[in-house]
Amino acid sequence: MSSEEALQATVERLTRVMEKMRIAEYVQYLEHPWRLLWSNFLIGVARGLGSTIGLAIILAILFFILQHIVMLNLPFISDLITKMIYTVQENLRYFQGGTF
Repeated sequence: MSSEEALQATVERLTRVMEKMRIAEYVQYLEHPWRLLWSNFLIGVARGLGSTIGLAIILAILFFILQHIVMLNLPFISDLITKMIYTVQENLRYFQGGTF
């Protein structure tokens, strides 16, 4: 194997290693920092929106279940849950009324 062939093999091996490490993407982000900021912003918005929607669904299911537990008339649990539901409904009325 000549030195030229050895050099070619080394270059090919380095090329494969760099492709695996995604060096090109890293260099592109270094050349365009606003693109990195924009993509991170969009990722943050997506996470926040997903968390908000997920929490809203879980809380809706939880309050639905709690309302059915109240209808069973279990003495201590029913009073506690009734107070919780009343507080939530009062807060909803307060915020929907436009007075913050």
